[in-house]
This record gives sequence, C-alpha cells and structure tokens, in this order.
Amino acid sequence: MADSHDDSDYVHGQMDIHQQQSSYELFTHLTKWCSLFLAVILVFLVILTCTKLGWLTALISAIVVAAVGWFMLKTKPDSAH
Repeated sequence: MADSHDDSDYVHGQMDIHQQQSSYELFTHLTKWCSLFLAVILVFLVILTCTKLGWLTALISAIVVAAVGWFMLKTKPDSAH
C-alpha cells in the first residue's frame, strides 16, 4: 500500500528553485537552437538531393534559413512593464 506522507516540509513559496529555473532555461535554449540547426541541415539536404538546383542554391537557402531563424530565436530584451 502507499505510504501516507506528511506535507509539512513543503511551504508554498519558500523553496529555492534557482537550479530548476536554470535547468529549464538551458533545456529551452538547447531545444530551440538544435531545432534551428536541424532545420538548416534538412533544408540543405532536401534542396541538394530532391531538386536539380545544385549545391550552391542549397547552401544559399540553408544560409537564409539560418539567418532568419537566428533573428527570430535570439534572446530579446525583457520589456519593462
């Protein structure tokens, strides 16, 4: 059977959560930048292998996707409310 436990150790708003916050921020940053990297690689490979446009067009397309993705994903300053 499940043990009954006492929640008296937990006090809402009193726990130090800085490690969890930094871990979550690291996870989200790695996820978004790895997703951009995979998108750039996929664009390059799809244009290179599935079309007859050539490697230069594939490279230019991948660079454009990387630039737009970097602009969209870069950390923006917090707006002061």
